[in-house]
Amino acid sequence: MAGDTVAGALGFAEEIRGRAADIEACRRMPKDLAARMAGAGLFRALVPTRYGGGQVHPREFFDAVMTTAEADGSVGWCHMIAASTGLLAATLADDPARAMFAADPNAIVTGVTAANGRAQMVPGGVRVSGRWSFGSASQVSQWICGGSVLVENGEPRRTAQGGKEVILPFFEARDVEIHDSWHTSGLCGTGSNDIEVRDAFVPEGRWVALGAPPRLDAALYRFPFFGLLALGVSAVSLGIARNAIGAFVELAGGKRPSGSRRTLAQRGSTQHDLARAEALVASGRALTLEAIDRAWQQAERLDRLDTEVKGQLRLAATNNAWSAAEAVDLLYHAAGGTSIYRSNVLQRCFRDAHVATQHIMVARPTYEVVGRVMLGMEPKTPL
Repeated sequence: MAGDTVAGALGFAEEIRGRAADIEACRRMPKDLAARMAGAGLFRALVPTRYGGGQVHPREFFDAVMTTAEADGSVGWCHMIAASTGLLAATLADDPARAMFAADPNAIVTGVTAANGRAQMVPGGVRVSGRWSFGSASQVSQWICGGSVLVENGEPRRTAQGGKEVILPFFEARDVEIHDSWHTSGLCGTGSNDIEVRDAFVPEGRWVALGAPPRLDAALYRFPFFGLLALGVSAVSLGIARNAIGAFVELAGGKRPSGSRRTLAQRGSTQHDLARAEALVASGRALTLEAIDRAWQQAERLDRLDTEVKGQLRLAATNNAWSAAEAVDLLYHAAGGTSIYRSNVLQRCFRDAHVATQHIMVARPTYEVVGRVMLGMEPKTPL
């Protein structure tokens, strides 16, 4: 599949664009679309080849997500969540990884890393109870994970550093209850409802310890999980902004603002805002690819990425999210009253772009963390 991921995403773009309004109205990804995208391998681009995945270069993952997000931000988001969760196949024990990924090539695996669950150790595995917000694409998933504090003899187990040990147990979809909680301003079609399990049994080996090193040795799996997740989130943001640029260009050529003899496209301010939006998106992608290539070169030579390189990945991702929102804002306001109507793509891009900025992986405090690294200080939080 390597080399074909972006082409595969492009193959769905026209259909996704045509169904975007319905996807938003239904507040979830359609099962038929998800199944066909899974069949095309889009959701397992980062899964090891030994389990039927693509194990693609991070550049390819980034551009494929950006492509589906340009067609529709919500579908791009679901694509990103499922593909990035596939990274965990390199850390899972071999038998569970084969059962989840290789046994059914079309299985979709998603989840939430926040440690809102409690995993009680029992003979043969753990029993987990918990409720998690932001369960994107859960309705179309066959396997769903949820971050959980590992408990032994009634007390949380501790890591070598003294913190609580957090694992990501994987549940069969039938064990997960989905609560209808996703009523939001943007990215409405992601179906990111609350998910819950009650006393769900997960057998030994069907979980990974959060932060554990991958079991498989390859350049891709030397990238930090959260670093690639952040890049995926930001790829969605840039895709949304590219959608806004295309919609604005189409609008500007035909709209004649009230009281004006010129079309919107003939206004100097329009030309300025459009060029500025394009620069924000294009420069963000260029910075990202530079950071990815630098990290890849290091990953091919060393066992792990250094802090500076990881910081540059996080900086590029955070910059993308906020630059994309700024680009969409410019075009939303330049379009005038037309952009507020539900029938106009710009209003959806405006809402989607601002919801994406709220993800913790691209939140503004990341700038502070990267700045500390640049100043030779230890980051307060891991990169």
